[in-house]
Amino acid sequence: MRAVLRNYCGDMPSRTNTATAPASAKTSAAVAAIADTALILAFAAIGRDAHQRGDVITGVLLTAWPFLAGAAIAWLVLRLWRGPLSVWPAGVAVWIGTVALGMLLRALTGQTVVLPFIIVALLSLGIFLVGYRLVLAGMRRIAGRRRRR
Repeated sequence: MRAVLRNYCGDMPSRTNTATAPASAKTSAAVAAIADTALILAFAAIGRDAHQRGDVITGVLLTAWPFLAGAAIAWLVLRLWRGPLSVWPAGVAVWIGTVALGMLLRALTGQTVVLPFIIVALLSLGIFLVGYRLVLAGMRRIAGRRRRR
């Protein structure tokens, strides 16, 4: 368990260049990007299922793409690969970027943007995108305490 935490959840240097970053830093960024993508797709799939909409795969992708684009833009603009598994700033930044840019892209492409959907997206994506990072932070803290004993 400790080895997994060190490899995937270890503290990241604040000024890491991914071209020269250690393998664990690149792995952490890849794990975080995959997790973010999977959770955004899950959000879209759950929403489509709750509203009993057809076209499962294409429908989920149609719903998810603005949020995936928002997350990608947040990752790039804020260079979240420097500390991708941190709650702050990475978790909060990807959450807010995903929702804000996702809703903007939905509006620009004629998709529905209503207050109840914005609230659900904020809450759901907050739980998903910040939540797993909080769990990992707790696991890191517990592992750190055990190492000091």
